[in-house]
Order: sequence, then C-alpha cells, then structure tokens
Amino acid sequence: MIARLNGILYDAGETSCVIDTGGVGYLVFCSQRTLSKMPSNGESVSLHIETHVRDDHIHLYGFKDTVERDWFNLLNSVQGVGARVALGILGVLSIEDLFNGIASQDKALLTRAPSIGPKLGGRICAELKEKVEKMTNPTVA
Repeated sequence: MIARLNGILYDAGETSCVIDTGGVGYLVFCSQRTLSKMPSNGESVSLHIETHVRDDHIHLYGFKDTVERDWFNLLNSVQGVGARVALGILGVLSIEDLFNGIASQDKALLTRAPSIGPKLGGRICAELKEKVEKMTNPTVA
C-alpha cells in the first residue's frame, strides 16, 4: 500500500493532481481544500495517501495532513458515503465545522457539501455521533 508520496507536482486539476516521483506520475484524487494548498507545478510536494484497491482499479487519495486523511476514512465508514462524496465534504467543510456539526447533529450543515441531501446528512450525523463524542475537539487540540 502507498501511504505517502513525495515528489514534484506535475499538474493539478479540479479534483486531482499528478505527482512525479522518480519518473512515475501518480494520479492522486484530493479535496478542494488540499488542492488549494498545492504549490505551483514543478515544485516539491508531499501528501499523505490512502490507497483503495478494487477489482477494476487502484485509486490514490491525497491529503496535506493526517487529520484530513483520518476524517476521510471516518466518513467512508458511513453507508452511502464513498470516496468522492467524502472528498466533497472535506472540500467544503473544515474539520472543525465537521466535528461541531456532527457533535450537534446539524445535518443541515452537511448538506452544504455536494451530493449530500438531508437523508444522507442525517445518516452521517447518526452513525458518527458516538465516534465524534470520543474525539478531541479540533479547536482545542
């Protein structure tokens, strides 16, 4: 499994980037928040990676820090939330807003993210409430 990539940013698009590592270009899907923090093309970049291996593909998902990666995995644990939906949530909501929204069961906050309606927002709040209650508030950490 690929857990980290260090290399040169070859290109960054709206939903992904290509990182050149030793002459190999890796396509990495990222949230808008991570992509907005990318350096210019040709500069060094380092991303934490979550690797998803399926029968028909291998996808790499990149994050500037481990906190965003951990929230990506937490969101993916919810039924109906796939990788692209989780990236969409992380691109629109800060970790602090996400934490506070789930803790207060504010499903309307989650509907600001693409592909999240009231039903899925409610499911995310319900399924993650106990897990979030055990976590440290990101504003305090």
